[in-house]
Formats: sequence, C-alpha cells, structure tokens
Amino acid sequence: MTPELSRGWRLALAVFAALLAGLAITALVSREPLRAYLVLLTGALPDIGWSPSGGWQLHRMVRFGTVIEDAITLTFLGLAVALPFRARQFSLGADGQMFLAALAAAAVSLYWPRQGGAAWLLLPAAACAAMLTGFGWGLVPGWLKVRFGANEMVTSLMLNLIALQFYRLAVADWLCDPHAGYQVTPLLPPAAVFSTLLEHTNVTTLLFAVPLAVAGAALLLMRTTLGYEIRVTGAAPAFALQAGLPVGRAVALSMAAGGAFAALAGLHISNGLLKRLPVDLTPGLGYDGLLVALLARNEPRAVPWAALFYAWLRTGAQTMERSTDVSRETVLVIQALIILFVVAERLLPQRLAGWLARWTGGAR
Repeated sequence: MTPELSRGWRLALAVFAALLAGLAITALVSREPLRAYLVLLTGALPDIGWSPSGGWQLHRMVRFGTVIEDAITLTFLGLAVALPFRARQFSLGADGQMFLAALAAAAVSLYWPRQGGAAWLLLPAAACAAMLTGFGWGLVPGWLKVRFGANEMVTSLMLNLIALQFYRLAVADWLCDPHAGYQVTPLLPPAAVFSTLLEHTNVTTLLFAVPLAVAGAALLLMRTTLGYEIRVTGAAPAFALQAGLPVGRAVALSMAAGGAFAALAGLHISNGLLKRLPVDLTPGLGYDGLLVALLARNEPRAVPWAALFYAWLRTGAQTMERSTDVSRETVLVIQALIILFVVAERLLPQRLAGWLARWTGGAR
C-alpha cells in the first residue's frame, strides 16, 4: 500500500472515530441525540423547499454563505501559518499581520479617491498596500530570529499586541467616522468593495483568489529555489547549513511570505465582509489559521479543504447550539474532540496501522 493511500485510510478512520465520539457525548447530554447531531453535521447546508406560489426555492443561504466566507478567510490564514511551518518556524503572528493589512487596505481605499486616483486602480492599490504591509510585518520576527536568535513564537505574539493597539489607535483617532455614532471608519467607496457572488451573503469575487493563492503557495514551495531552501531548512536544518544553503534567508522570507497571505485575509475582512473597519474587530482568527494549517499538515493544496471542513464544523456547531438542547460548552467539547481526532490521526497505534496495511493489501 502506498504512503498516500495509507494516510488516506488513517484519516478516514480518524474522522469516523471522531464522529462516533461526538455522537456518544451528544447522547449523554441530549434528549434527542440523533437529531442534535444531525443538526451539527447538516446545519450549514441550504434548505431546498417548494411552494405552489414560488416553486422551488433555496432557504438558509445565509448559513451556507457564512461557511464560504469563513473558509476564504481561513484559507489565507492557513497558508500564512503553513509556509513558516515548512521552514520549522512556529509563527503566531498571523493575527497582527491581518489587522495591519486590513488597516492599510482601508486607508488606501478611503484616501485614494481623495487624491484623484483612478477608480479601476483602487482595488489593486488596496491589495498591494495590504500585501506589502503583511509582508513587512511578517519579516520582522523572521529578521529578529535570524539576527538575534529571538524565539519566533514570543516575538510574533508580542508583535500581535503592538499591531492590535496600533490598529485601534488608527481607527479611533485617524480614520474614525465622526457621524457614525461609534468608533468605526467611514464606509469604503463602492469601487473598493469586492462584488457579491451569492445574494444575501458576503461571498465575494475574492473567492476566485483562493485557488490562485493556493497555487502560488504550492509553486513557491515546489518550483522555486526559495521553496527548496525553505523545505530543506525545515526538514534538515543541519544538512542545510552544511550544504551552504542560506538558512537565515529561508527563515526570514518564509515568515514574510506568510505575512503576505495573512494580508489577503485582512483584505477580505475590510473590503469584502465588513466594507468598513470597527475599532473592536475581534482578534483570534490567526489562531484558527494555525488549526487549519495543522489539519492540512502544512500542505498548501490541502489548506482550502481543511478551511472548508473547519468552517463547516463551526457553523454547524453554532446551529446545534441555537436549535437543540445541547449547551454551548458541550458543543465546544464536541467540536474540539473532532478536530483533535483528525489532527492526531498520525498517532494511531502502530499495530492498528500494520493491521490496516495488511487488510488493505489483502483486499487488493
């Protein structure tokens, strides 16, 4: 049995075991465990109904749209974490990179028209500003690691705090709309907002950037000299040093490239989802990107599927909490347990893996 097939079987077993464990927990706390668990698994699906007056109609598109919206953001954040991981750098800075990139995109979107800039260049200018900001802010912990040996987890976490406070300062003092009644930027001009694809949702044309971003990350890792340096540095840093590879450059640029992908998530939030930036934008999405990268095993081509799975599970959990007798705490436990099983599938006992290999080999 090939390694890819073996991993596929292990993942399928892990998902099945996770679903069984979640059902067992639901049965302990719910009067209707099967219904409650079905809501968890299908709550994000749109509902197709028929009426004599309107014919066939789609309902609950808002929930389905939420899944796609979250999956777009989580894909970019997953790529932002996966690239440094491939160089064996545990970056936690996606949150700060996303916040500053969203701020840069909003600032350009608001001030570009005032300077007489062409409307058709507004979105590209905002995207460039966001990605340059994310790249630069991601480069900082990489440079600190290379130049001073500073731990990237500590520096990226501290830089998140700096980025968050600077974001709040900028929104509250420099970009605040005096007529809004609360601390928020003015609405971005229509030329700076991505077009909507699904009615009654915020699923925008930035969805088309997801496969391009994934392809770009995969090509960077597998078809460029920098990608080779990143992969060798992550797999065998001592060998990379002995071979004379620029390990420091690979480390710094992997974190900077991750910041550029986190910037796309910030662009999605500012110019796609919200169309303006509130001062109280909730931090923590970057850590969801960490989880997506772990689910995808830091493989760029698997990141969008991991993001879709996590977004689906999160929306289903919210629906389960609202429409069944399962409490929020139990929903969080079930959600975490399913993710834990999937992430830890490589830790299956060797005896079980050997039995599975013999069984599938015999089946052939």
